[in-house]
Amino acid sequence: MTDGSLSTEGVRLQKVLANAGVASRRVAEDLIVAGRVRVNGEVVTELGSRIDPENDLVDVDGTAIQLDQSKRYVMLNKPRGVVSSMKDERGRPDLRSFTTDWEERLYNVGRLDADTSGLLVLTNDGALAHVLAHPSFGVTKVYIAKVEGTVTPQTIQRLTKGIDLEDGRIAADKARLMSSSDAGKGSLVELTLHSGKNRIVRRMMAAVGHPVIELVRRQFGPLHLGTLPAGRARELTKVERGALLTLARQAAGEPPQEQQESQ
Repeated sequence: MTDGSLSTEGVRLQKVLANAGVASRRVAEDLIVAGRVRVNGEVVTELGSRIDPENDLVDVDGTAIQLDQSKRYVMLNKPRGVVSSMKDERGRPDLRSFTTDWEERLYNVGRLDADTSGLLVLTNDGALAHVLAHPSFGVTKVYIAKVEGTVTPQTIQRLTKGIDLEDGRIAADKARLMSSSDAGKGSLVELTLHSGKNRIVRRMMAAVGHPVIELVRRQFGPLHLGTLPAGRARELTKVERGALLTLARQAAGEPPQEQQESQ
């Protein structure tokens, strides 16, 4: 869409922005005239512009705007002992009990194994879920692992330089020693990864001689778990939704290569 070829169909851009909660219609008009609004990647400055909210992609100052209000984006702090499935065939505790506050049918983005707690995204936006869950798109996740033994700076260096596992070499994007005890109480290690290999954090730590005791995912892309208690879920804020949609749109053109994660 360009300023020189305005559509006579659809909804006026300033009305779309106002309906999406970006700003009042008057302020939305100012944003458009100032060149801060793009439609499908092109700056639009003409107030007569009309778009199709169901198909066009809009961003303001580079942040994606959610136009489809039927989409839900929920953050869950998954407790240990719960499997990442909406219906577990073996009858184990699953994710269904955390979605009762929403009428929409939600699905989990990626997986955390039953023994891992932390940040899990639930949504009914299939396109976004595909991009965020697939490791080839490079969405980073931050984990805090309580491990056996006293982790040394040399071990942290090994984690970032790379470790040979049975299915290939893997390196953490970042690794940080948070605490280490000489009294046999274990160590806390923060790992940042984009790999989607199965149980990769546990396998990496075991390979360097420090098996995982507890594992929690604190961050998923731009989302932070914060103070959300275990077993609680909440809708993402407007800022969080914008950051997540922006990330998904930026990554959407890359082809998938690896299998979906399970940490």
